[in-house]
Amino acid sequence: MPNMHLFRTKSIEQSIADTEAPEHALRRNLSAVDLIVFGVGVIIGAGIFVYTGQVAATNSGPAIAISFLIAGAACALAALCYAEFAATVPVAGSAYTFSYATLGELVAWIIGWDLVLEFTVGASALAVGFSGYLSKVLAGTPFEIPAELANSTDGWVDLPAIVITALVTLVLVGGIRLSSRVNQIVVAIKLAVVAIVIVAGIAYIKPGNWTPFVPASQPTSDSTGGFLDLPLITSIFGMEPAVFGFAGVVAGAAIVFFAFIGFDVVATTAEETRNPQRNVPIGILGSLAIVTGLYIAVSLVITGMQDYRDIDPEDPAPLATAFEAVGLNWMSDLIAVGACIGLTVVVLILMMGQSRVAFAMARDGLLPPALAKVHPRFGTPYVVTVATGVLVAGMSGFVSFETLGHLVSIGTLFAFVLVSVGVVVLRRTRPDLPRAFRTPGVLVVATLGVLLCVYLMLNLTGGTWLRFLVWMALGLVVYALYGARRSRLAQAERTEAG
Repeated sequence: MPNMHLFRTKSIEQSIADTEAPEHALRRNLSAVDLIVFGVGVIIGAGIFVYTGQVAATNSGPAIAISFLIAGAACALAALCYAEFAATVPVAGSAYTFSYATLGELVAWIIGWDLVLEFTVGASALAVGFSGYLSKVLAGTPFEIPAELANSTDGWVDLPAIVITALVTLVLVGGIRLSSRVNQIVVAIKLAVVAIVIVAGIAYIKPGNWTPFVPASQPTSDSTGGFLDLPLITSIFGMEPAVFGFAGVVAGAAIVFFAFIGFDVVATTAEETRNPQRNVPIGILGSLAIVTGLYIAVSLVITGMQDYRDIDPEDPAPLATAFEAVGLNWMSDLIAVGACIGLTVVVLILMMGQSRVAFAMARDGLLPPALAKVHPRFGTPYVVTVATGVLVAGMSGFVSFETLGHLVSIGTLFAFVLVSVGVVVLRRTRPDLPRAFRTPGVLVVATLGVLLCVYLMLNLTGGTWLRFLVWMALGLVVYALYGARRSRLAQAERTEAG
């Protein structure tokens, strides 16, 4: 690759200057409250409605609460690093932009490509999840969705997933303020449903269901799975496959990590935030603290209401089933409606995050410049938003939820690792930069963040790792054929060289 420096960096000053160009300027409309609502809105989704019961039944037992705590701790360590980065470099693009300023263009491309995996595939998966809950809500009514159009597994196409993606795309093109207002209304409804679940469930808790809180480790019922089906750490160290016990709790944390995806979307909105140096850290840390508490509370209520051994791991709506088990059938319908509403806003925010990352990459020349066009009336990156909508609609219309979940988790964990490393590098290379927020004990926090995220990654299956590596290899091919030569930094180097 001639004339290419893999680790050339884009200066912080240049990144900020680019945001002031009229053709690329985004409107600053968001407050700290908007960001907290965005964060809560994107995190509370499929995890609280699905994974709480499934992971309790298959991996953690009542200690699913500890699994959520471990996953939340990994997110908190990364969040502290994200907060410093976002306050220092208030530019669209999140971890991509941060990496470009610290670790170089190649690493920035890798993390940008990785964020495409997190946001686009995540939005697609949750659009499919929305479709499933909508089918449950409409079943038996005149509006029941025909099986051929309800999902791509048993039918021809997942039409509800495509429709919700199209509607979300229109809202995003309409402006960040419109998106924020829609999100605030939906999040209020979703939080009300979660609160009702907690309050109504407390009266039906049987403390005996929490004993033993951490079930003894036991062999898996099917230990014949090969490399693709077993956690990578099991294959590396030749351990016998097992569930429950400490290993089960950690493996559960790796799975429920999917429930936390998206809080880093808050960092992608830095360029559209008023006083981002103050408001972005508040938005990131505030939203994460709220949802971690809610996840732990819900997991304790559900495992207290129903013995984890009685939970069906194949049940797509274990939260609703737990209330049916104690005779509260009306709660089942309420939870299904709440899930539909909640997943709608998660799809919206993940798509917003993807459009902002791709917008930043296009502005830097790593993707076609046309993707960086901003709508003259709405002030939104409408070209890349529409492109994202088409991609998400295509994936969600024809790919199942299960195919995508673990892949999103490993991509997110990998992004957290790079951000944790990058914040330390920036402290060393640019100590002169003003930092409105500084990660406390940055070396300790970043090191713990890297170790914990890598450990959780190792607890995902070999098949997940294989698909992830194939995706990243494809990204390197795209970079070599396009971005390496057409980035603005590469063009500037050629100009200087004459």
